[in-house]
Amino acid sequence: MVRETCLTTDDLIYPLFVKAGKNERVAIPSMPGIYQYSPDTLIPELKEVASLGIPAVLLFGLPEHKDDLGSEAYSSEGIVQQTVRTIKQSFPELIVITDICLCAYTSHGHCGILEEGMVTNDATLASLQKIAVSHAAAGADMVAPSDMMDGRVGAIRTALDSAGCIHTPIMSYAAKYASHFYGPFREAADCAPQSGDRRSYQMDPANSDEALREIALDIEEGADIVMVKPALAYLDIIYRAKQQFGHPLAAYNVSGEYSLVKAGATQGMIDERGTVMEILQSIKRAGADLIITYFAKEAAKALQETEFRSQKSE
Repeated sequence: MVRETCLTTDDLIYPLFVKAGKNERVAIPSMPGIYQYSPDTLIPELKEVASLGIPAVLLFGLPEHKDDLGSEAYSSEGIVQQTVRTIKQSFPELIVITDICLCAYTSHGHCGILEEGMVTNDATLASLQKIAVSHAAAGADMVAPSDMMDGRVGAIRTALDSAGCIHTPIMSYAAKYASHFYGPFREAADCAPQSGDRRSYQMDPANSDEALREIALDIEEGADIVMVKPALAYLDIIYRAKQQFGHPLAAYNVSGEYSLVKAGATQGMIDERGTVMEILQSIKRAGADLIITYFAKEAAKALQETEFRSQKSE
């Protein structure tokens, strides 16, 4: 009766990795229980997601071919574009959010176009615009730029509006840190940089005021939802962002956070379900309105069982 923070299934977004091909369901060794799916094998997974009441999925694509410019990212027949069409045909009520970035599509693994070995911000913006428009044209309900280029929210908003996609919202990775918690994701999405790192465009983990400046800029440029990534090690950033801006706020419970819990549970060191629910409640308590998490299905099942027990006790 006096609980201050209530986690619900409506708070959850489930990330999915999709790849070119057919009959593909490839396990990701560093993320037990998570797979890469071809569009056809994704259908059973989506049936479970829908049955659990999870309202939204976030798609990450693994292309068939990579090049220096990441051109397959904005192909109308790209893997994400194909998958969006498949999902909307079979599950029209499911909210489909698409990641907007070049890292999984470029041969060098960086999030932008390289010139003399360095990511060039402005040249990258044009590619991000094309990706966003192609996803919206395929039927994506929301786009989520994760690249951390300066000015990308405004550029994408302009491109979407010019293409007639005025009702397509943007969820920006507004405060995305150069974190060590991304390791399993880079295996899952095959997007590790081939040289150097991403510290020139992702944030220094030591900085918090900078995060608020980044978030303020994205809101000013038209972001409908802003995101903090990772979540667990950056609860203070989530709290400060919510307190200062009151803007719709998402937090990404990232791959490394997922894998640490799985490893601890496998070794019998922690209770997995209890730990998962405590982590997700802490993210919600800090101020997140939405939580992107690989634990979405487990959390939804736990919440359903709690509701069932409550109804049974009545």
